[in-house]
Amino acid sequence: MSAGNNFEETASFIEENLMKPLSVKQEEVIKAETLDTKENVKEPENSVLSHGTVQKVDPHTDMLGNADITNSVSCGSDLPKTHTTPIRTKTFLHPEGDRCLSMSASLSTQKRVCTGEKRFACSECGKCFRRKSYLIVHERIHTGERPFACSECGRGCKTKGDLTVHERIHTGEKPFACSECEKCFKSKFDLNVHKRIHTGERPFACSECERCFKSKRDLNVHERLHTGEKLFACSECEKCFGTKGNLTVHERIHTGEKPFACSECEKCFKSKCDLNVHERIHTGEKPFACSECEKCFKSKRDLNVHERIHTGEQLFACSECEKCFGTKSNLTVHERIHTGEKPFACSECEKCFKAKHDLNVHERIHTGEKPFACSECEKCFKSKRDLNVHERIHTGEQLFACSECEKCFGTKSNLTVHERIHSSIYSH
Repeated sequence: MSAGNNFEETASFIEENLMKPLSVKQEEVIKAETLDTKENVKEPENSVLSHGTVQKVDPHTDMLGNADITNSVSCGSDLPKTHTTPIRTKTFLHPEGDRCLSMSASLSTQKRVCTGEKRFACSECGKCFRRKSYLIVHERIHTGERPFACSECGRGCKTKGDLTVHERIHTGEKPFACSECEKCFKSKFDLNVHKRIHTGERPFACSECERCFKSKRDLNVHERLHTGEKLFACSECEKCFGTKGNLTVHERIHTGEKPFACSECEKCFKSKCDLNVHERIHTGEKPFACSECEKCFKSKRDLNVHERIHTGEQLFACSECEKCFGTKSNLTVHERIHTGEKPFACSECEKCFKAKHDLNVHERIHTGEKPFACSECEKCFKSKRDLNVHERIHTGEQLFACSECEKCFGTKSNLTVHERIHSSIYSH
């Protein structure tokens, strides 16, 4: 048999055996031989082995440390040179998966993907990772290290990828477009979360109340409602918040900053959300509808407050008189009755009010503004409340009933005046 045929058959044998999954016993033997070779034998890369021997390589060994290992085959003294087949240029099928791998890749990492093995554990929180690089990035959460700084604003980021996404805030670049509505995003992650609006997918469920969310971030924020955790504290007043975004908006109360301006009337707002709600005044858009009465609202917050009319839910109780309210803001205004506080002063006449809304209505006395018009008779009013009362003249609606004689009235104040008739009778 010729030397050339010997080489071809031997190389074929090697490739066939490397392609086959190894038994547990074979793996143990090969690992032992590999360790023995590494510790005790240091041969040149192209050294000639004894006749008919094959240098064995464990396909599960991390190839990062063995990238230069070659299969050397000696086919007898009649061959002028040792024939070598570099493993790193071959492509093999991984024994535990359908993926084909170049031997230059780390087969041990691929094996960890197949088996779910996570060898690298965080010493702070015990969370485990498949790759050392993932662990290093994670550890920056604990150390606070942000080695990648933005050249525009100096903000630090944990990874180069995070920095790239952040820099798009300055450039305005939004390379990821939704195929449904063509809305564009700075990152692929934000696009994927947005797509769930169209698909209705909410893969992240709360373990307490089973409410589902589009993103892990939204779930994390929600879970703080159950735990009461408020990680972000204001340095001015020490008020705490569940999210960094809410803290940032709150801090603008102290600084007076209102960076979001309406393009129609130039009114400015502390947050983009507040601007979006305001702009619906100009567009007339009311995208949030009540499932009970189909009344529509500009914001989800307004819808939530309205729905409590149907449910009778009053979440916020006064500690002085135990009167309950549907919103925290209404409770705050009510508590000023007990404290006598009137923090909102008119710049024209210096009259003070418990609520900003009351001040706004009052100022229309000086300006003569009456923005609320009746659709029936076109009479105009300073406030929505006054318009609502007036409209009951046209509808004949009498919402307020006397508990003594069941006579009904269009306003609470008229009922109160009427009830004094009964109280004066009892006093005599």
